[in-house]
This record gives sequence, structure tokens and C-alpha cells, in this order.
Amino acid sequence: MQRVLIAGSSGAGKSTLAAELARRRRLPYTELDSLFHGPGWVPRPEFLDDVRAVIAGESWVSEWQYDAARPLLLGRADTLIWLDFPRRTVMQRVLRRSLRRALLRERTFNDNTEGFRNWLDPGHPIRWAWSHHQHPRVRVLAAMEQRPELTVLRFRSPAEVRRWLASV
Repeated sequence: MQRVLIAGSSGAGKSTLAAELARRRRLPYTELDSLFHGPGWVPRPEFLDDVRAVIAGESWVSEWQYDAARPLLLGRADTLIWLDFPRRTVMQRVLRRSLRRALLRERTFNDNTEGFRNWLDPGHPIRWAWSHHQHPRVRVLAAMEQRPELTVLRFRSPAEVRRWLASV
């Protein structure tokens, strides 16, 4: 487990797990959102070049997201961790995170903030998590067919993730 992707719905905890796994395994972690979002939430034109630079390394942990980056990431990964949580779990998490960010005006990627007005955007994580909940399942199953040698770890609850992490 040297090149690890974390897949799951928005709000499932991909970034949190990726950071913790990287810490425990002493692997470099790159948060894809920080590469994708520039100031004002504008996509950065150098995003894919940055992804290529990350995956050129011998070891790394990252989230498996953004359509343009997924094939690049998958092509180099040796392990895919799938957070296949129920919709209610994901929605509780994404609502709690978005509420905290909006209330506290937390700074995120490239000094962006998430306000309540952002919640109206169809691409906002709350709306995205609801409308795209099944998309990771389709992608992971396709990846398993495309790369049968890929190690896939599927977790159906946060408790399963915690038990597994305790053994890492």
C-alpha cells in the first residue's frame, strides 16, 4: 500500500481518512481540492499538471475525485479504499461540515470560504452528496473491472474504517 486512493461520496470523509492514513503510514498526502480550487473557487488551469506531478512519486495518498484526474490517479494507484456509506451517514457529515464552515467562515482551499449563499449552488457539497450518492459505486465497480490487480478495501460504515485504521 504505497499509492492509495480514497473513493466515496462528497462528505464521506475521504480527506480526513487520507490525511490520517498518510500520517500513520508516513506517506505524502495531497488534498485534490487544494490543487483544483483557486481563489474565488475558480478551477486552477495547472490542476492536471499538479496531479501528474503528485502521482509521479513512488508513494502518495489522495482522494479519487474530479473526472479529468480520475484516470490518471487510477492508472498509478495500487490500493483503492472505498467509503461506501449509507446516504444518511454521508448527509449528516456533509451537513455538519458545511454548517461549521459557513458559521465560522473557515478558510479552505486557497483561502476560500463557504457561506450559506453557496448552498444554493448545484455543485455545493450538500447538493452534490445528495444527487451523486451512487456515482462512486459505479466508478469503483468499473475500476475493479478495469484493474483486477488493484487492491480494493470497501468500508460500509465509519466504525469499520476506525477498526481498520486501528490495525494500520
